[in-house]
Amino acid sequence: MYGEYMYRTTFTITTSREGDIIDLTPQVEKAVTASRVTTGLVHLFVQHSTAALTTIEYEPGVLADLSRALSVLAPDNPDYAHNTRWGDGNGRSHVKAALVGPSLTVPVENKKLLCGTWQQIVLLEFDVNAGRSRTVICTVTGE
Repeated sequence: MYGEYMYRTTFTITTSREGDIIDLTPQVEKAVTASRVTTGLVHLFVQHSTAALTTIEYEPGVLADLSRALSVLAPDNPDYAHNTRWGDGNGRSHVKAALVGPSLTVPVENKKLLCGTWQQIVLLEFDVNAGRSRTVICTVTGE
């Protein structure tokens, strides 16, 4: 389609521990600015099976609430078949990441992300063997 652009970049994020929640919004805003897109979409994809992407209000109380809710869905102590097979102890990490998901799409209008007032884009680190380098692919498409 005439006038359609695509811009791709990657972010490398270093996490320090399980439970890290890292605000990616400033990096995504920079990618939108660097692209030639005025109206379109930003698609983000984390290339790891024990990390995830979502939006949330980046406020300590709600971040703690999210962590607690995910620990109820995939608690620390049950026997995970993944742990039995691989012995790395991160079965719950894979389950949490699958529940939240590896990708996120956000609309762009007038060269700005259309996030809500209290909505930030975040990377969630779930791996119990944390201290990881995470790669997020950011693709901006549109006109």
